[in-house]
Amino acid sequence: MRGFFLQNKTGLKERLENNETVIVAEGYLFEFERRGLLKAGSFVPEVVLEHPELVRQLHEEFVRAGSDVVLAFTYYGHREKLRIIGKEDQLETLNRRALKIAREVADETGTLMAGNICNTTLYVKDDADAIEKCRSIFKEQIEWAVEGGAEFIVGETFADPGEALLALECIKRYGRGLPAVISMSPFAKDTTYDGYSYGDVCKQLEDAGADVVGLNCGRGPATITPLIKDAKLKCKGPLACLPVTYRTTEKQPNFQSLADPVTGQKAFPVDLPAHTCGRTEIREWAEEMKALGIQYIGLCCGNASHYLREVAEVYGRSPPASRFSTDMSQHFVFGNRKDNNPYYTETMRNYMVQ
Repeated sequence: MRGFFLQNKTGLKERLENNETVIVAEGYLFEFERRGLLKAGSFVPEVVLEHPELVRQLHEEFVRAGSDVVLAFTYYGHREKLRIIGKEDQLETLNRRALKIAREVADETGTLMAGNICNTTLYVKDDADAIEKCRSIFKEQIEWAVEGGAEFIVGETFADPGEALLALECIKRYGRGLPAVISMSPFAKDTTYDGYSYGDVCKQLEDAGADVVGLNCGRGPATITPLIKDAKLKCKGPLACLPVTYRTTEKQPNFQSLADPVTGQKAFPVDLPAHTCGRTEIREWAEEMKALGIQYIGLCCGNASHYLREVAEVYGRSPPASRFSTDMSQHFVFGNRKDNNPYYTETMRNYMVQ
């Protein structure tokens, strides 16, 4: 349908147990904000309510680029976030609609469909009331995801190990046996608030029963890599790695800490384009992850289909979007085809590149 190919329809756990790779497109919030369809700051997926057809299109676009998973766009679509913008009464509608869209696209394209929960913004360690509110948020979103046909549940972008463990507990309790993918979001320090290394937290989540553990968001390819390597040393099962697509550095290790190279002001979130990775960087990072044996691989904030295609091709895929992969041999100036005018090509090349 619509030029797609039907993919391998075995489940997540079966693929991973067979040492297969699962490629996952994330980054819906930032892409829709870039398109003017949700607000930076609140980052609530209102586009699901207002333009569901565009959500479907982006799911399809990511599948064409190589994603094995259609991730329901319910990230930050939870009760607390909708309360902030005064739309809590549309909470269930948003979640069920997002799940329905994702299920339909997954069915049409032969991909897996995942439900999505995330950091609640409410979690406070040792605060019983806050923890119970978080539990309630996870419970309702997980139950809707199960009813909506999710094949596994992603719990992601947790800063506190306690909230990640709570999310996992809720998936195991309310998810009716669905696999759980749980990932932490590393920020400026190489440890969590409590001083734990991210590798140690991943091991703790794995021991608690998560089917996949790892890292997503926060850091770009350059600075997430040392942390996932540490997790690889400590964990036995499959790991997830989904960085943002920004050039984070040792001095500015996460994308919230990046400074605009011209003004020196904080770049997050609206001036991040000055720090975007090149496709070559994404490809080289994907090659390193493949060599490391990362099975659940993808990209988070800043992701776009041309980036994801690089990852898919490194992992040996030829998705429909590969038909349009770069071929500079056809360029009228920089190409080397014999049917290009050699005099014109050389003249223009010298003119354009001194």
